[in-house]
Amino acid sequence: MVMKKIAGLGLSLTLLLSIVACGGTKDSTSSTGTGEAPANSQPKADTKFAISMIDYRYGAIPPQGGKGIEMINEKFNVDFKPQYVVRSDYDAKLSAVIASGEIPDIIITEGADSNFYKWAKQGAFLSLNDYMDNYPSFKLVPENVLKTVTVNNNIYAIQKYLPQNYELTPMIRQDWLDKLGLAMPTSYEELKEVALAFTNKDPDGNGKNDTYGLAMAQNINPSYEMGAYWDYQTWYHKDAEGRLIPGFISDVRKEHVQFLADLYKEGAITKDFAVLNWTEVNTKEFYGGKAGIFIGTPRGMNPTYMQGLVDINPNAKLAPIPPFKAPDDSQGFRNSMGFYGTIMLSSKLEKEPEKVAKILEMIDYGRTFYSIEERVATNTEFDWLNGHEGQGYTIEDGSIRREVDEKGLSPYNYLPDNRMWAPNDEANGYSKEYTVPLLRDVAGQFEKMHAETKHYINPVNAVYSETRAAKGSELDKFLFNEQTKMIFGDKSLEDWDAMVGEWKEKGGEQMIKEVNEALNASGITAEWQ
Repeated sequence: MVMKKIAGLGLSLTLLLSIVACGGTKDSTSSTGTGEAPANSQPKADTKFAISMIDYRYGAIPPQGGKGIEMINEKFNVDFKPQYVVRSDYDAKLSAVIASGEIPDIIITEGADSNFYKWAKQGAFLSLNDYMDNYPSFKLVPENVLKTVTVNNNIYAIQKYLPQNYELTPMIRQDWLDKLGLAMPTSYEELKEVALAFTNKDPDGNGKNDTYGLAMAQNINPSYEMGAYWDYQTWYHKDAEGRLIPGFISDVRKEHVQFLADLYKEGAITKDFAVLNWTEVNTKEFYGGKAGIFIGTPRGMNPTYMQGLVDINPNAKLAPIPPFKAPDDSQGFRNSMGFYGTIMLSSKLEKEPEKVAKILEMIDYGRTFYSIEERVATNTEFDWLNGHEGQGYTIEDGSIRREVDEKGLSPYNYLPDNRMWAPNDEANGYSKEYTVPLLRDVAGQFEKMHAETKHYINPVNAVYSETRAAKGSELDKFLFNEQTKMIFGDKSLEDWDAMVGEWKEKGGEQMIKEVNEALNASGITAEWQ
């Protein structure tokens, strides 16, 4: 169905989710410190720069001499020399490159991890404050997103686009609700009632006891948080000392685990979820027609999975479940980090502003946003980016079908950033790109729901904690394991405080301390948008 939540920056990185806001930090301590582009930074027409880059790929690597590179060199008057490394080897390779001092002009990483902050403080990267306001796509990056790559008031990375508000949230079989005469749930009490009805009242009408409520895979995924108030990833609640803490250890999470345990006992949650992987829960449980509640998003849904559900039940209907109103009267979901991928420039470029401008021109070009209507061959810029129709891509049923990366036929395969930065989430029009009618319909409903819903800006995303970067995944795994036992009934909820205490001893307490100190030092506060 959807890309599995990725372990790393918190165990799921939900892919995540962008609002229009002003980019650039004004109180820069960079070389010029004026907030204006350095003098004479625009490249001369006859100046040809050699530009090196190191990047990673999960899949196929485009050829060094591909047609796409030729097109880039011709258009931008450069000698572009990208080096690609398979993702599994990339961290070690990049560390060795940085240590050698022979740093390429462009460095690309998956996110702002511990190495990013270490290398930024060591002076490996160029401060970009003086350039941010000069390029249209850079100015679209929200202030709260920029803070993630800001160190000592200097912006050290260009972030790749990810919608801010399109995190995975619950959806439901609307046709099952209709069959049983039930309304869309608006509280956990009503959600429990619906889940039990889906389990016990034959919502698909086949006369068999073969359906249930909530589809779930290992690591309690999804957890069915119906708003930021209940979200285990949000730093929303405070402890007795007034410090923000992760929802994962809050009393609200304890109540939520009890809710899940009650449903599991009644057979309303996937029986063997602790050993079920993400593909299995998608194909066998929800899209296999067994479970009536799962998760969805406008972006990244799997058409093959959805078609599987349609094949089983041609009359299936889906709908997103809107966020519940919380006890503190808040109502809305958590937003994402707002980016996935970072582009840094070598600090050795500080005295080459013309070359910097050329590199940033290339980056900005690849991020240019085109609406659905503009993604056509008659749009010369879009056509060039994708390697020209009939060569680098084709258009089928209104959707772009690009040639595989290993052919290297288009600039899209090579540019440092090829991810369009949309002026807002809705502008992407993701729902219009789907060809399966049911998928197009529910994705459109998700877009409408998120446009009408507030989203919580998770403050932890804007600060850095060494402990969180080093131990976050390990700490999350511990809590997932312990809370899974509680849902199964193998461990009592009375052991909650002991679990939290052990989590703190393993590094959780230090992480809370570091995060709150960073938040206080930066003046960042929790807020909704």
